[in-house]
Amino acid sequence: MQFRFILAMVVVIPFLASCYSPKVANQVNVRPQSEEAPSTIAGAAKAPIVFTDDAGREISLPAEPHRLVSLSASNTEILFALGLEDRIVGVDDYSDYPPAAKNKPKVGGFATTELEKVVAAEPDLVLASNIHTKTVVGELEHRGLKVMVVDSPDVKGVLDRIRLVGKTTGREREAEALVSQMKSKIDLVEARLAGVEPVKVFYELSPSLHTAGQGTFVDDMIRLAGGINVAAGAGKGWPQLNQESLFMLDPEVILLADHSAGQTPEQAAARPGWKQISAVKSGRVFTIDPNLANRAGPRVVEGLELMAKMLHPEKFN
Repeated sequence: MQFRFILAMVVVIPFLASCYSPKVANQVNVRPQSEEAPSTIAGAAKAPIVFTDDAGREISLPAEPHRLVSLSASNTEILFALGLEDRIVGVDDYSDYPPAAKNKPKVGGFATTELEKVVAAEPDLVLASNIHTKTVVGELEHRGLKVMVVDSPDVKGVLDRIRLVGKTTGREREAEALVSQMKSKIDLVEARLAGVEPVKVFYELSPSLHTAGQGTFVDDMIRLAGGINVAAGAGKGWPQLNQESLFMLDPEVILLADHSAGQTPEQAAARPGWKQISAVKSGRVFTIDPNLANRAGPRVVEGLELMAKMLHPEKFN
């Protein structure tokens, strides 16, 4: 299932990206629509919650949402991390962490949302990703639902998105606590890697050499972990390399994000011609959980630390 999802994403993401490329703000903004609301007066109505999402759309909620649907695993993880489990009434089929997410009602695949299931859940707010902007966001809004796009293009941007979800759902204190913990871990990794010589990295999404290119979330993580993404010059977000080009790029570290499909470092090293690659020669072919490296959620700091240790183990003794 994980392998099929990865291949599906390799096809779907470039297509949708060609249709839509939102400019994501570095800072989120959530504010009361009217700051003159008499909140100190008993029985006074609260002002609507107004904010700008990651698709650049201004959204107004009449009140704090108490029924939530998440269309992506990364947003599901954010909701759980903020203690909003009891409010979640639907998640996408790939939301599998924490384990309790598997028990939530499913509303379809990441790229194949079943609209009627979402509507039937009667959510106050739907959390979508950029991939949904040209597919289901408009359809859901046409059906009277409130939809916010939450999708970070880079590792540090996840912190702002957690703040956004926290403010939107009344969990600001929990969001700030989580962001503080995550920032401390990111800062520690950056401090340990200060001044290191970046190593060349190939991030494998499939045995057919699909990978993550420049401008992707994975590309940013590789950079923060002290690496250079050898596929950054491919000119696409999700390119497929051929074996000859990989040999010429000669990565010093190979990260296998397709190990759930049966790929192991031993199998990769035994591929025809691969003995000439520097990473194979030095035994630096590793498996990595794509859910830690691909998902723009709270566990991104675990993925960053793990990747940094693989690229620069001497800095984490």
